[in-house]
Amino acid sequence: MEATVPRVEPAETQEPAFPVIVKRIQSSLIDVLFIILLMVPASRLLDALGDGAPEWVNIAIFIALWGVYEPLGTAFGCTVGNWITGIRVRRAEDIRRKIPLWAAFIRYAVKFMLGWLSFITIHFNPERRAIHDLSAGSVVVLKNSLP
Repeated sequence: MEATVPRVEPAETQEPAFPVIVKRIQSSLIDVLFIILLMVPASRLLDALGDGAPEWVNIAIFIALWGVYEPLGTAFGCTVGNWITGIRVRRAEDIRRKIPLWAAFIRYAVKFMLGWLSFITIHFNPERRAIHDLSAGSVVVLKNSLP
């Protein structure tokens, strides 16, 4: 009798897996908690500078934490929330490639403006792309399904 060996598909032809909405919301909540956690050392820095700290320092810290963290993480690898939940943002036309920085900023701006409403379209397309993904040409995939 011959033993049958299960056939394993090569990574290049493996179909990507798309996360459910719960996993994406978990990732977003983890990122918000991480930013809040980063606010503690930022607050201590401002306290150390005292009342003489220029207003632009407050603004720069706020923008860095709330306006730059997610787009940078998305474009150059992943955010802390993406890493913990095992999801990655990639180009819709080629999931082997990360999205460019400009697309990450567009994606984040639409996500920020629409809030939870941005997730409405997840249930209406096979790749589970949210409105912010559609606007940036991105798709969210499970890390273990990447080629």
